[in-house]
Amino acid sequence: MTENDPSAHDPATPRHPETGQQPAQGGWAGHPYGEQAQPESGGAPQYSEPSYHAVTGADPAYGGQASNPWSAQGAQMPSGPTQQSVYPPPNPYGQPGTSGYPVAAPEPKRSGGKLLAGVALVALLVGGIAGGTVGYFTAGSSGPAGNALNAPKPAQQTGNAPAGSVEAVAQKLSPSVVELQVSGQQGAGEGSGFVISTDGYILTNNHVVEVAANGGQIQAVFQDGKKAAAKVVGRDPTTDIAVVKVTGVGNLTPVELGRSDDLRVGQSVVAIGSPFELAGTVTSGIVSSLHRPVRAGGSSGDQTTVMDAVQTDAAINPGNSGGPLANMSGQVIGINSAIYSPQSASGGQGQGASEGGNVGIGFAIPIDQARRTADTIIKTGQAVQTYIGAEVKDAPQGGAELGAIKPGSPAEKAGLKAGDVVTKIDERPIDSADTLVAAVRTRAPDEKATFTLADGRTAEVTFGGQPVQPN
Repeated sequence: MTENDPSAHDPATPRHPETGQQPAQGGWAGHPYGEQAQPESGGAPQYSEPSYHAVTGADPAYGGQASNPWSAQGAQMPSGPTQQSVYPPPNPYGQPGTSGYPVAAPEPKRSGGKLLAGVALVALLVGGIAGGTVGYFTAGSSGPAGNALNAPKPAQQTGNAPAGSVEAVAQKLSPSVVELQVSGQQGAGEGSGFVISTDGYILTNNHVVEVAANGGQIQAVFQDGKKAAAKVVGRDPTTDIAVVKVTGVGNLTPVELGRSDDLRVGQSVVAIGSPFELAGTVTSGIVSSLHRPVRAGGSSGDQTTVMDAVQTDAAINPGNSGGPLANMSGQVIGINSAIYSPQSASGGQGQGASEGGNVGIGFAIPIDQARRTADTIIKTGQAVQTYIGAEVKDAPQGGAELGAIKPGSPAEKAGLKAGDVVTKIDERPIDSADTLVAAVRTRAPDEKATFTLADGRTAEVTFGGQPVQPN
């Protein structure tokens, strides 16, 4: 054999791990899709770099080099006749700049199983790329193509929604949720509410209906499209709760009220309402946090409107205000009232107006507080606010510092004085003035609680109640 004999084999040359053959010297591997690359005279062949990511490497387009243990090794074109190889060159890791996929050149037909073994090897090495290509051509030649449009429709869904699912909650609550369209001298808007009695009482937010409180109009739109005029029964700007009543409609379905004193962070919840006038919208999420002091609702957004909110990531937007937040049993555990709105001028919480959209931080009034307020409104026509009779501000060292104490108030009767710093109410830590206000709002008049002060003293306070005069 001569040096240029293409059949010559060097014993030192590594053999192929599958076939035991040695590569032909100077051979150029063909394109993985069967088109042989033709190198220019004296230069290396040019291949199109695959655009797919390597299984364990980075896309070269993003600055990384795909690391493929089966990549073809680059070679220099020798002079004289060329041979072609059916397996990758000896170095299994390839050279920089070469294709990350192995390639196989056409081979003369041979009898027996060796050719099939070589084809199987190539299919394994290139994986999904060649597999997809082979599948494509095979499908195209095996008969008429399948078409999903010709397949029969599946059977219609039957039976009730699974208990505890979002679908089941939506089916249970949606007939009781209404869209409230309001108008008055200061403008118009819309929000949500939900039926709490068969005779037409609807619970909602104060800020939804306050524009129509003095001579304005309210129209309730039900899930089935029925509409009914409504009027304000009573409202409480300090807790952002209001009750309206519709007339002229029957067969109303009230919601089932749950409880908010045993909610757990992480439990699933469902919100229903009319965001951006899209009535009957259902979203879901979890309870993100509890006892979140939030200044929202009402007219001014000041300390008098602080609520002890349930925070949720269920998508709520302007128009969801007044709608129910429910647990997975379909029981209402809160009234959606506010969203965090980074676009607002103050950079704080929006009040359900068109200041921004959902960013995954929404707030609901706990239903235990709303239930008590609504019951009082329905029975007496006005809300009663829980209070201690002291001004309050943030203490520099943390906690809530008491200011002026009203004579004869619950605070004075308990021995509290201006300058006292409250750090705890019962077992709840108090870290700010808003937290103190929110904690007081969750209590009912005549309830008792132990106030812990920064100097270690404690005081037993009996909460008072005073009628709320809406502005």
